Amino acid sequence: MAHQHQHGRVVQVSVSAGGVPKLPVERAWVGRLGVEGDAHREATVHGGPHRAVCLFAMEAIERLQSEGHPIEPGGAGENLTTSGIEWSLLPIGTRARIGQELEIELASSTTPCATQKGNFSDGRFSRISIDQHPSDSRMYARVLREGEVRMGDPITVLPPAPDSRALDWLLLGRLDRAETKSSVAAWQAAAEAGYEVEFEVDGELAMCASRDIPGPAFNHASGLTRLPNMLARVTEFFDTHGTTGYLGMDEAPWPDAKVSLVLDIFAAPAEEVADAPTPEGVVIRRIEPGESAAYTAVRSGNPTAGGVSAGGPNPWPDVYERLARANSRMLFVAELDGSPVGNGSLHVSSHTGWLRGTLVAPEARGRGIQRALIAARVRAAIDARCDLVGASAEPHEVSARNLERMGMRRIGTRTIYEYVPGTAKQ
Repeated sequence: MAHQHQHGRVVQVSVSAGGVPKLPVERAWVGRLGVEGDAHREATVHGGPHRAVCLFAMEAIERLQSEGHPIEPGGAGENLTTSGIEWSLLPIGTRARIGQELEIELASSTTPCATQKGNFSDGRFSRISIDQHPSDSRMYARVLREGEVRMGDPITVLPPAPDSRALDWLLLGRLDRAETKSSVAAWQAAAEAGYEVEFEVDGELAMCASRDIPGPAFNHASGLTRLPNMLARVTEFFDTHGTTGYLGMDEAPWPDAKVSLVLDIFAAPAEEVADAPTPEGVVIRRIEPGESAAYTAVRSGNPTAGGVSAGGPNPWPDVYERLARANSRMLFVAELDGSPVGNGSLHVSSHTGWLRGTLVAPEARGRGIQRALIAARVRAAIDARCDLVGASAEPHEVSARNLERMGMRRIGTRTIYEYVPGTAKQ
């Protein structure tokens, strides 16, 4: 654990208009979204409140230099090069007070990419991957208190705050990425089925608009929880396509933003989710390609298809016909006396299992079928080598209670805001 009295200092403050190396400046203001004067060439995979500041230890740079690598302070794209503190060996959530005002919190390690090749004599930028060299990774930090930073500023390391949510935010980031990929797969399937669906995927940002299928399922933006600074790009997308968009965010995009839906996010290590018995007379099975009709035969009792505005078409039979053939998506059906009465899907991405909404027909509810479907998908996630599973549910509803009963913990809330084209106020 971080020691409360560990100290260091700022060796260099660095910024750039994008790309590496970042160049030294005498001082800079550090705000919630990053260092003033700094920018990113790839703004959809860098920046935002959870990656506001990039840190790198001078000790790591010196180790690299001793191996013959031509790296210098600022060369790896870090904002603050420091001495006296081995950042990547400290726990996530560790805080640091820098200078007179600035306070930061370690948020995550920084994954190196090909832009780093020039820093290494052999071009192997994996040399600063935390998985391969735990002491030599750069680290991202979020800003707890804004302030100016200058070369030579003292740094005091503090333990994680008792109410720190840093670890939960790390999990939420993984789940957001898995959920985004599962949404993109559905958008692609709808487009392949012949629906008018326009979508863009750029880094961690994904946006979809469809005049054919009004409603949140196919008029949605993912990624704003990590990149709220991309809001203007998202609203421009829906302005261009002329459809009402649904934006998942941690905070309201503007003061009078209309809330469409609130979802609690649940997560747990896959191995720690409780099992649940399959109710008597019920068979739960993963369906094979060509069997999607069994999946879409389950009826909710609602005349409107899920995620589609009233009066809109039902795209899901066409969508699931294609998703049933996707390696990353597993579809499960619960059958009672041979008839489909429940369904649920699992999307697997980067050792993360995302449980899409579970549907149980009204006449079959109260038997424990939903819990059994959760358990079946968690077992499948474990078989797929997932170490984390997550799901969303409306607060206080049956789904939320079932997730909690099975050992999944509420780690955050996502609010979906409705955006009408032409009404942006940022």
